Amino acid sequence: MKKSFQLLMLFSAVVCLPSCVSLREYEALQSHYTQATKSLSVANQELKELREENAELVRQGQAMTMSLSDMAAARQECEATVTSINRAYAALQLRYDTTMENFLQQITGKNRDLSKVNRMLEQRTRELNEKEQSVKQKEQAMLAQQQDLEEQLASLAQSELAANDALEAKQRELEILRVSVQKALVGFADKGLDVNVKDGKVYVSMADKLLFASGSWEVSAQGVQALKSLAKVLENNPDLNVVVEGHTDNDAYHGSTAVKDNWDLSVMRATAIVKLLLKQGPKIDPARVEAAGHAEYAPKVKNSSAANKAVNRRTEIILAPRLKDIINLLGQ
Repeated sequence: MKKSFQLLMLFSAVVCLPSCVSLREYEALQSHYTQATKSLSVANQELKELREENAELVRQGQAMTMSLSDMAAARQECEATVTSINRAYAALQLRYDTTMENFLQQITGKNRDLSKVNRMLEQRTRELNEKEQSVKQKEQAMLAQQQDLEEQLASLAQSELAANDALEAKQRELEILRVSVQKALVGFADKGLDVNVKDGKVYVSMADKLLFASGSWEVSAQGVQALKSLAKVLENNPDLNVVVEGHTDNDAYHGSTAVKDNWDLSVMRATAIVKLLLKQGPKIDPARVEAAGHAEYAPKVKNSSAANKAVNRRTEIILAPRLKDIINLLGQ
């Protein structure tokens, strides 16, 4: 642009010069003009190129302006997004802070609960240890008791064996006693006398007709003979306890002033026999003998006939061995 302006100024100066110039000056001017023309052509070409370049720059400027506008819109969108994200972050931060505070409170509560549970656990552990110690002591005591019990059981078993042996011996003695009584009273077997063993005792059952007259408590002559024979057996067996029981039927008794009813009659008969046994057997210990009356209240059979009533009218002499030694064996 500057070079074109210079050419234009030079051309104007030439035109304004007086017409009367020398050829040499003209040629010089012509040369300058040609050179100026060329320079102008070059300048125009440069101007064209500059205009094109300027147009391109304008287009680029417009594109950049649009880009800047787009970038501004994008920036606004990004700023809005950032603002939204910041709000969301703030909300999340608030939720986080609230959740963390609640969590810390829960942790604090849980820690308190855990401490309480630990204290309870320690207490339960101490109690368990104490109970375990107590159980061990009880187990030791039980073991000692068990050992003592086993020893007692062993001793009891030995005592039981000894007692069984003693009982068997007593049983054999009872059988021998039964045989002895039966032999001693063999002459009265057909007169209402019965000898048997029951419940570890020898029962000598004598019918009413063998010992007494009807309604009487005085022992008959044959009764005296029978009791005399029995007394000798009792003297030979000093370890026997003797119980004499009087029994009647259920017929009402109407007697003298001394005996009012069957109770009195059964007791009087039992007492009479005891006295007679002690008289005929002076070696018999009276402390081993007792009398009892049962009247009609311990019948052998129902009082439903005359024959049954005769069976119930009886005196039973019960011979029981002393079991003190056997009891002592069981108590050891």
